[in-house]
Amino acid sequence: MTADGLRTEIHQFIQKNFLFDDSKAIDDDQSLLASGIVDSTGILELISHLEGTYRLKFADSELVADNFDSVNRIIGFITPKLQA
Repeated sequence: MTADGLRTEIHQFIQKNFLFDDSKAIDDDQSLLASGIVDSTGILELISHLEGTYRLKFADSELVADNFDSVNRIIGFITPKLQA
């Protein structure tokens, strides 16, 4: 999957599951936690979605907020895993 395709899919997941309003947009560098878009339970939903959709497994040590706090951080974190 291309970075643009991945970006689009992540945006759609966040929009559908956390924003519920198509008129709201998020910036790729916007903190999902600090802006209140996603809470700790939402991060778990996001992780589950990424694992299921992309058949990824994350080590416990990788399950830190920094890896999942923005669209760009998510892409930067999972892209190497998808390429492996």
